[in-house]
Amino acid sequence: MEVLTAEHMGFCYGVRRAVEMAAAAPGQTGAPVFTLGPLIHNPQMIEKLRTQGVDVVNELAAAGTATVVIRSHGVGPAVYAEAERQGKVLLDATCPHVKKAQLAARAFAKKGLQVVVAGERKHPEVASILEWAGPGAIAAESAADIESAALTGAVGIVSQTTLEREVFDGILTALRRRGVEPEVNPTICRATEERQTAAMQLARQVVAMVVVGGKNSANTRYLAEVCRKAGVRTYHVETAAELSPEMFLGVKKAGITAGASTPPSAANSPSC
Repeated sequence: MEVLTAEHMGFCYGVRRAVEMAAAAPGQTGAPVFTLGPLIHNPQMIEKLRTQGVDVVNELAAAGTATVVIRSHGVGPAVYAEAERQGKVLLDATCPHVKKAQLAARAFAKKGLQVVVAGERKHPEVASILEWAGPGAIAAESAADIESAALTGAVGIVSQTTLEREVFDGILTALRRRGVEPEVNPTICRATEERQTAAMQLARQVVAMVVVGGKNSANTRYLAEVCRKAGVRTYHVETAAELSPEMFLGVKKAGITAGASTPPSAANSPSC
């Protein structure tokens, strides 16, 4: 079986930066450090970091006097204020593209606009952007959310950085159908769009696609959805152990891509 790999896949800049910052921190501090929530959405990478002295806490107080790493998905302004109150040392590994989305949301709110964040409302990145977006901000996962949303006036729209462009455009169209012409800052990061485009192009050349990445990773799920929309057999896996030869019976050409939170070693390991 011939196996092809996507032109763009695996770690993006923001994830690589966050992992490198966290991995280096114990050596710099001379003590274990903690991330506030999982640093990225890749369980295998989180476990590897744990062996290097980087553990996870869900509340600042649980870290004691240790340095706390802000994860790549970012946090709201209240967390920075609480860290200062507690005298915590923070290492901010927020993805620069997520930071851009946070600041764009804050800028819209300061202009008096109601902020719409296009993305998964329960995703930690979206939650962090909403906290910068002021009262009245809402998350919209699809155009259907806009149809029933309480829109109070002028609107500014930003995006979860890993959202499918098609979903963002659908939400934008739904706003316009309601007579709203929003101010737009489409904060989908370029790496996300490159990976989705490369996955689509590869899926058109093969019979089956393997998408490697955390099951809790939004950008990886979107990659898998892109491949399914191309009409190919698609397997979303975290490790090679989830694959079997039976999945590829009769397949002469398969493709591999990987989410932005997937390390190169994992992306290159699936084989049958």
